[in-house]
Amino acid sequence: MPALLYALGFLTVYLLAICTPWGQRAENALFDLGKQGSEEAWIYPLSGSEYGSTPLPPMELSAKPTLMAGLAVIVVLTLVRRCWRQGCAALGIVILTTGSKEVFKSAMPRPDLVGARENLLDQGFPSGHTAIPAALTLAAVLVVSPRIRPYVATAGVLWLACIAAASATMGGHRPSEVLGATLLACACYGLATWLLPPAAVPGATRSPRALPVITLTLALAVALVSGARNDTLTRSLVSAATAFICAALVWYAAVGRPAHTARRTRPALG
Repeated sequence: MPALLYALGFLTVYLLAICTPWGQRAENALFDLGKQGSEEAWIYPLSGSEYGSTPLPPMELSAKPTLMAGLAVIVVLTLVRRCWRQGCAALGIVILTTGSKEVFKSAMPRPDLVGARENLLDQGFPSGHTAIPAALTLAAVLVVSPRIRPYVATAGVLWLACIAAASATMGGHRPSEVLGATLLACACYGLATWLLPPAAVPGATRSPRALPVITLTLALAVALVSGARNDTLTRSLVSAATAFICAALVWYAAVGRPAHTARRTRPALG
């Protein structure tokens, strides 16, 4: 089932990027490209790191308020549309994603396999800032009307592309941490939809033929701009590529395939 594939992807990213010397060296090398700090990133004025600036949700101190507001919107949509099972599943996606992220970060310390600098030893896998837009987007597609589901997914994917690229290019998270958070959210979405009764699971979403191309093209553009830095092209492109992969994963999970595969039924005795 898709949840298992996403979970295997999550573990693979962790094992290769965090638990191997060459994986750590490759990602640590990104921090040595260009100047230290995040001031050279184009999105720095919107990050909340600059004194007196308003952070783009869910960056910096806006993470918890964004999460609470997203949960409140899901509850309101559930009450309005009276989609109780989908609403509970949507809440479960967000809670399980963010909760699993905290448990994993505390239970799996980052090993130092290459003698890295002290400021590179903090455990940031998976990225909490990326997990929030990924989980809220996947939760929202469960509780909104089928007519607007593709457009909600598009908005969420563009939001995710921006936050994922910004998190990677500003040095708050490595590319593996951003990708791991997205895979974790997709795994929770796959599990939630698999547990729902078939009648309560959204079917394959019909959307305009051009919408996937438009969405992914815009996501690439947003990722390039959000990941851009003035001092290093390599780090900018790596951050943008990672964010685009995250956007594509969430788009595919949300509307690119049927959310549910029919379970086997017990054969009738005759």
